[in-house]
Amino acid sequence: MADRDGADTTEPERNVAVVRRYLRTFVTKDLAELAEVVAGDVAIYGSGAAVRGRHHVEAAISAPGLTVLRQEIQEIFAAEDRVVVSLAQTYRREATGATTVQSACKMYRLADGRIVQFWGEQDTYGLLRGLGLLPDEPIAF
Repeated sequence: MADRDGADTTEPERNVAVVRRYLRTFVTKDLAELAEVVAGDVAIYGSGAAVRGRHHVEAAISAPGLTVLRQEIQEIFAAEDRVVVSLAQTYRREATGATTVQSACKMYRLADGRIVQFWGEQDTYGLLRGLGLLPDEPIAF
């Protein structure tokens, strides 16, 4: 299949492009682009939960008070209908101006040019500590 420039691309290359577009929406907050690349009934697994629906992603992208300033894809790997990404996102807490970096690892399954399923984990504890929402001291168990 040919890409926008007329060059032939493989399924994994097309899938990587879709995932890159998806990740970019966390910076641009472009919900129209999100709808183009994520299925409405996307299945989402991670952080101890399993949910279904693009509205969960829309809520994360539109979260008030938290802005993604920068996104760095550390590694991206595609095979057939799967794409695996490790990345780091720099966030700013609008109330205080505090910034921190959160790392994450995600795996996506695509069908017909859209993300239909994804799994992932991110360093939420580190994010909350870096934004001043948790104390710097280790938690005593």
